Parts: sequence; structure tokens; C-alpha cells
Amino acid sequence: MSVVCLESLTFGIGHLVSAADAFGERLVLLTRDPSYYTYELERLSPDALDVVEVDTFDVEHVADLLHRTPGLRGLISSTDTWTLVGAELSERLGLPGLDPAVLRLTRDKAAVRNRLYEAGLTRGRAVGVTEHGEELVLKEVGLPAVLKDTAGTGSQNVWLVRDEPELVAALDEATGRELKGRLFAEPYFSGPVYSAETLTWAGRTRLLGVSSRLMSPEPYFREEITAFPVAFPEARRHILERWLDEVLAAIGYTDRFAHVEFVLTTGGPEVVEINPRIGGALVGEGMCRALGVNVYEAMIETALGRRPRLMDADLPGGPAVAFVLGYPAAPGVFTGVAGLDRLADMPGSPAWYPVTSVGDPIEHLADSRGYAGIVCAEAETAELATHHAVAAANAVRVLTEPLPPTDAPDREASGG
Repeated sequence: MSVVCLESLTFGIGHLVSAADAFGERLVLLTRDPSYYTYELERLSPDALDVVEVDTFDVEHVADLLHRTPGLRGLISSTDTWTLVGAELSERLGLPGLDPAVLRLTRDKAAVRNRLYEAGLTRGRAVGVTEHGEELVLKEVGLPAVLKDTAGTGSQNVWLVRDEPELVAALDEATGRELKGRLFAEPYFSGPVYSAETLTWAGRTRLLGVSSRLMSPEPYFREEITAFPVAFPEARRHILERWLDEVLAAIGYTDRFAHVEFVLTTGGPEVVEINPRIGGALVGEGMCRALGVNVYEAMIETALGRRPRLMDADLPGGPAVAFVLGYPAAPGVFTGVAGLDRLADMPGSPAWYPVTSVGDPIEHLADSRGYAGIVCAEAETAELATHHAVAAANAVRVLTEPLPPTDAPDREASGG
């Protein structure tokens, strides 16, 4: 019997293979580029899963391949990019899955904001920005505001505008960008940013924990440090869980993991975006360690249409985890990482998780496209784990050399 994974987040395949094995299922990874998962695949035996190289954007080809997959019982699509492709394929093949209309809603950040506004769960509306954008934003949203892509990922194509000159500049810059969706504006909510890691089944949501999200200074939204689980007082945690249950119910989210980014403002929590998946980077790894269970078993169970045991399980717990994204000091061609030899002598068992391969270009340092790898460490609490991870990250340097001239032949990149 088989469970197919339509692409994957960079990390977590090892846990997913173990989860599939626990239920007697064979994991099949469909991918355009197996090298994107080099770190994970190198740590698995060659026969641990089936890796099939295919154009995963070609829906007809993938559908035909799935029809020919022996004993296919479930499909997992855990990335933003392939969310809607996975929804269409699950519906075509009659596999367990969320209502595709709900997934389409989650991939439209403006529609989510307005649905929550109608439900009384946010103080601000989203406004589409087309002609006369400056006047519209000032009148309907006010300043400060955020301009962003309705279907953006990784903090790409996001502009903070605090005054009219910044608004004019952002609108001008946005006109030259290729967006995945449409440009819209929404209020900018000030406060610390977090991500709620939740699991929902049959319309009831369990809060598994909260990740901190330490960001770069304004006006950028570059993710830099994450820790799990944040130690909210129990009363505040219960209030947060009830609020998340209402938020997810408002968009019709009935099943599976969600990664809900929110700002904790003086007026209460405000949603940034809702991702219909487990958290990216090393969030899933952190959840497995800190909760003391393989949370990816719930991913397999929901793909099979079963109530995940994680909804009711007593969690044994484990060490808190924090990680720091490693960015180079300047854009260029990635040449390696200095200082990794020092990690063995540092507290928290720090380790480097590579994302970029030597020879890959790193061109964008204002958002999460620019990090080459992750330093991860652990401790008894998220606060202490953060200290360990930051100290370890300070000991390493991501190295680049200048990009070749634009008229030079393209340099081959080995990574995905």
C-alpha cells in the first residue's frame, strides 16, 4: 500500500518515512529535482522510499502516474507551491483530503483576511490594489500598512509602508515584480510575531505549541530565529487555542496540520496568514523533539482519512529546540560555511542543516530565499535553546564569492 508525497518541505522526509513504515505504508516521493532533498535522502537507505522524478507541475502527467501507482491510499501535499495541485489531484482520484475550495481560500491571503473580518476575528480588511493604488490604500487601510502578494511565500514581495513616500516607492516597485497572485494592502499590526502549530480533525483544533519568530528590523520581514515551544502561561494558552479554533472554523478548515502566523498586539492576536501544512524549515523537527513523538504519523493518518492519535495523545515531551537561519554577509555564489568545526564544543548539541549547495547563487538577502542553511540547538526551555542556537550561529559564517558578470555563461547550480 502506498502514500504519495507530492514534493515536500526541505526537512522532514526521514520522519515521514518512519511514520509511513509504522502504518505499513510505502512512501513515494514525486519530485522535479531530487537534489533538493539531498540532506534527507543521504541519511536514508536507498530502499527506504521510492523517489520518482517527474514534472510535478504537469497535473495530467502526475494524475496518470498516480492512477498507475499500486495500492495508492493517500496523497500528501505539504508545500505552499503545490497545495492547489495536490488538492486537484486528491479530488480527481477520490483520495482523502480537505475541500479544495478551502485550500484555494488559504492560498489567497486577501480573501482570508476579509473572511476573518466578516467573522469579527480581525480589526482590518484587505483591499485589492490596482489603479489609483495610493489613494485607495490611504482611504481604505491607512498607514502603516503592508502591501503583499495574495499568493506569496517566504516573505517575498512584501512591503511595509509607514508614510506616503514609502507607499509611492512600494507601489512603483511592485509594478515591476512578477506576483504569484494579486497585489493587496492590509493594516500593519505591531508586536511580536509567532506561529501556532495546530492539528485539526472533524472541525476541532488542538494547539500543539507556539513557535517564536524573531524577524529582521523593519522594513523587511526576513525570518531569522525560531524556537519551540514558547512558554505561554496556561490561561493565555487556553485563550489562544480557543481563538485558533474560531479562526480555522471561520475559513472552513476541518482537518490536518496548520501553521498559523500571528502578531500579538496590544488588542490581542491578529492573523498574518494561515498555511494549510506543518511548519517549514525545522519547525517539524522541533515539534518531534519537543513533544516527544513523531508528529508526522498524524500526517500519514490524515492522508489515509483517519483521526490522528495526536489529537488526544498525552505528549511525553522533550527538549525545546531553536534554530537560526544562516545568511551570508553579501549576495554571491555560495562557496561553503566556515566555523562548523566549532559546533562540537558548544552547548545544546548544535548542528548545521544545509539548504544550499556549493555553486548555487544567493541573490536575495531581504527575505528567506537568502539563507544557505540552519543552525539548530536544544535546551530545557525555548529561551535557553535560543541562546544556544544564537551562540552557535555566531560561530559560523556563510561564505560567498561575487556573482559572475551578467554577460557571462550561467553558472550551474546543484541545489533545488
